[in-house]
Amino acid sequence: MAADSSYKDKKVITIGIVSELTGLSERQIRYYEERKLVFPDRTPGGSRKYSFADVELLVEIANKIEDGVQTYEIRQEMVKQQKINEAEEHKKMIQGQLNARFGIRKK
Repeated sequence: MAADSSYKDKKVITIGIVSELTGLSERQIRYYEERKLVFPDRTPGGSRKYSFADVELLVEIANKIEDGVQTYEIRQEMVKQQKINEAEEHKKMIQGQLNARFGIRKK
């Protein structure tokens, strides 16, 4: 599974290819970046580079927009989900520390 996430998260895809893969115009993709819904890396020359995870996210965003959801609402949901994920990771870390401290092993 770690190998899957490493290639999915590697930012190597140009905006033109992302446009072809998603059916979104380059302008739409840049707009979603402006609205802080997607965060491409930049090359030294300033070109945007996206990951496969970004492509999947853009398709999700486009589907939500098509269903009438506003970009602001999408962003709010993303922030909420990020907080939930961070809380879950924190909980796992604390549980791991407690398990290590008290010698508890998972079965």
